[in-house]
Amino acid sequence: MAKQHPISTEKNWYVIHSVSGLEDNVAQNLKKRIESLSMEDYIFDVIVPKEKKIKIKNGKRVTVEERIFPGYVFVEMIVTDNSWYVVRNTPNVTGFIGAGTTPIPVSPDEMHFIEKKVTKEEPKYTLNIDVDDLVKITDGPFKDFEGKVSEVDDAKGKLKVLVNMFGRNTPVELDSLQIKKV
Repeated sequence: MAKQHPISTEKNWYVIHSVSGLEDNVAQNLKKRIESLSMEDYIFDVIVPKEKKIKIKNGKRVTVEERIFPGYVFVEMIVTDNSWYVVRNTPNVTGFIGAGTTPIPVSPDEMHFIEKKVTKEEPKYTLNIDVDDLVKITDGPFKDFEGKVSEVDDAKGKLKVLVNMFGRNTPVELDSLQIKKV
C-alpha cells in the first residue's frame, strides 16, 4: 500500500528538486497540470527564483537573469495526497526536499529573503578598486596581463589600467568586470 502523506490545511512554500536546466520547463508544466487537474485550491504558485546580474559578453556589459537555486523550483501549496501526487508526477521533478517522503516547508523568513532577492531592481555594480591598485585582466584582448590602475570612473564602471607592453606602460580602458585585484 502507498504511504500516506501528511495532510495539512496549511498553505506553505515547498521546494521541489528538478532536473537541472529544466526548472522553467517544470514550472510551466506544473502550472498547466494545476489548471487541467483543477488543483487551484491546493497549489497556488510556482516560481523559479532568479536574480539579475551584470556580465561581460563580447566585450559589452549585459544584464542576465540567473537561477538563484539551480535544480530547484518553489511551490506554494497545501500538501494533500492529491496535491503531492500532482507535483511529484510532473515531468522532470525528481522529488520534494524533506525527510524521506515528507516535504518540509520553507520558513517564512527564508521565503521573505528569497522574494526580496527576486524582486530586486537592476543590479548595481560597485567598484572596489582604487588608483594605483595592481590588477589582472580577466577578459578581452589583454587577458592575463597585469597592470596598475591609473583612473577609475565609478559612474560608468570603467577604469584605465597601465599595461607594460613592449617595454612601456600603455593605458588600456576596461570595464570593471574585466579585471580582478591582485
